[in-house]
Amino acid sequence: MKTKTLKNIAYLGVGTFLLLGNTSCTKDFEKINTPPTSVTSVDPALLLSRVLRDGTFQESGEVPNNKFGSWVQHWAGGPVVPVSRYFEGPENLIWSQHFQLLRNIVQIKQELKGLENDPAGRSKLAIAEIYEVYLYQRLTDLFGDIPFSEITQSSTTINRTPKFDKQEDIYPALVQHLDAALAKLTAGDSSYGTADFFYGGSIDKWKKFGNSLKLRLGMRMRYANPSLAQQTVTTALSSEYGLLASNADNAAVATFNNAQAENQNPILRMFTTGSADLRYLANTLVNTLKTYDDPRLPLLAQPVTINGNTVYQGIGVALTDNELSQLIRANYSTPNKSTWFSLTAVAIPSYAMTYSDVCFYKAEAALLGWGATNSEAHTQFVNGVKAAFALPPYNLTSLPSTYEQQVLSFTGLTDAQKMEKIGTQKWIQLFGRNMEAFAEWRRTGYPVLTPGPNPGSTNGKIPRRGIYSSEEAELNEANYKEAVARLSNGDSFLSKVWWDKR
Repeated sequence: MKTKTLKNIAYLGVGTFLLLGNTSCTKDFEKINTPPTSVTSVDPALLLSRVLRDGTFQESGEVPNNKFGSWVQHWAGGPVVPVSRYFEGPENLIWSQHFQLLRNIVQIKQELKGLENDPAGRSKLAIAEIYEVYLYQRLTDLFGDIPFSEITQSSTTINRTPKFDKQEDIYPALVQHLDAALAKLTAGDSSYGTADFFYGGSIDKWKKFGNSLKLRLGMRMRYANPSLAQQTVTTALSSEYGLLASNADNAAVATFNNAQAENQNPILRMFTTGSADLRYLANTLVNTLKTYDDPRLPLLAQPVTINGNTVYQGIGVALTDNELSQLIRANYSTPNKSTWFSLTAVAIPSYAMTYSDVCFYKAEAALLGWGATNSEAHTQFVNGVKAAFALPPYNLTSLPSTYEQQVLSFTGLTDAQKMEKIGTQKWIQLFGRNMEAFAEWRRTGYPVLTPGPNPGSTNGKIPRRGIYSSEEAELNEANYKEAVARLSNGDSFLSKVWWDKR
């Protein structure tokens, strides 16, 4: 019996599909029904390129900016963006986008099957599996319990109604999966080359990325499972794999300013194609930078002229209809039209993880005595801020002396006050990375944010999670209902995910 792979459609979780193989046992049928140019496999490198690009751009896209970016008060949407005003709505697009990316990673595994211990495929598989952990963490951080252990992984077992695993079980599993993937990375193996948008095929840099992701997983569990958090963090800090050690190690996708380019920066795309309501900065972000006399402010925000004076002014978040109707939009700052919104300046990369992230985690770990002493916290904190200043579009190579001596000083502060400074600087640095900013704000509680005046559907409280896809509720009803029953406030913005204890 002769077999030939034909592409068919099968589920990878509810509402999401996976290209899988099917077989034919009829020789004549195969000849008649298979065009001579039929594609029967997909290059794993092409799949990885798409996954890294789309996965990274989703952090800065229109929906995350409007929703999570406004919740953490980086952005301030108007009436065309109801979720920014605390009105509930299911996260259908975000849910389906993540499972689409996970589908492609499963396809990479299918294409490299049999090469798990071969230099031709071993490290390629490991890289895909590391990024798979990255995506699963982001998905569970947004929603809490999600389909995980029963997701389709092959063409022989297709589960259309996977259970929702508890987040408290997913996190330890992600650490185990990450350890296994890191152990496979081997210098000298074949890699993805230029198709790897993060590291150009560098296996050593993927080791650093994977281990830095482990550090992030550990710190996210800090308040929910302190013992596992400490174990995970300390092993990552001491690992031979290393951590992101400079901005040269940042995981980023290059972008272009051309409005027709496939890789246009998502923030720039909002300016060229989106509603004006999507473009304004929140007063919380602008006022914080003004208070600090932060040199990043004029490089981030567009100045406006009011009564002959040049000022930076953000819009209040979650305003009422009456308040919005009285706004004169020309009086409020958008991201700077010479940097973030420029069609002529050097394009700003879209980041997945940075050296600055790692420094802030190391500073927090030092405060806790996890792998470092408390006295080392300030050094790592300042290193994180310096790295954030040096990122495009700021490109600031040093800190003003007054900024370092006053804004960043730890002198006379309690550990809680030091942590507030770390959390606030991380919040500034995460501008444009909305899902991560939302996760870290919920985890640390910093900066302390005041909800906007519009009550929305949360009685004026800032949301704590996303709402499950309505498609999942319809097509996987029993498992969806079981997961919702575990939530303190049902499938709403106000339920908290497992690690959210602040």
